[in-house]
Amino acid sequence: MPRAPFIPPTPSEEAYSADADQGEVFTSADPFELFEQWFALARAHEINDANAMALATADREAAPDVRMVLLKDFDPRGLSFYTSETSAKGRQIAGNHRAAALFHWKSIRRQVRFRGPVEKLPTLEADAYFAERARGARIAAWASKQSAPLADRAALDAAIAAMEKKFEGKDVPRPDHWIGYRLVPEEIEFWVNRPFRLHDRLLFTRSGKDGWNSTRLYP
Repeated sequence: MPRAPFIPPTPSEEAYSADADQGEVFTSADPFELFEQWFALARAHEINDANAMALATADREAAPDVRMVLLKDFDPRGLSFYTSETSAKGRQIAGNHRAAALFHWKSIRRQVRFRGPVEKLPTLEADAYFAERARGARIAAWASKQSAPLADRAALDAAIAAMEKKFEGKDVPRPDHWIGYRLVPEEIEFWVNRPFRLHDRLLFTRSGKDGWNSTRLYP
């Protein structure tokens, strides 16, 4: 039976000040249930893009790279996001199948970190999500050679115009290079601000297929 959606409380903004103690916030032994609660709270308070996460990857030489992407879905299997397979992040994931993600919600002074391998989402899932995107975003997925050198903005505008003409009066299908990924966490760490920088950190480490062990960490 599916869980009822978590409805976040609405405390005053003072409850999230740097000097405030938010009380007990580790309210579930299931890291994904706890993330669901924190994410709902962030969506209620964050001004923009509570689903924005810093995604860190590494290339074949183990040089790290990081950028902001948008979380599109999450469940006990992991975190899902979409991008071009030929982008810098796509190429790095192809060569090194491990990544990390960070959510930092300044409005509620909390953050969550994920680490683990990355897998491709099934084609049908990518097709379904692509079909939900605005037509302009679908055109852009065809026109943009993500992460490749661009001569000037006019070249991008011309590419968009060419794709608009190509698909005029037609549906815009998903290009093969535009795919979905899932970060499958092996570690999930929850962090909450506490007074005097005595922050609370709770680390969940995967144990077996569905189990998790939890450990408190020094701030």
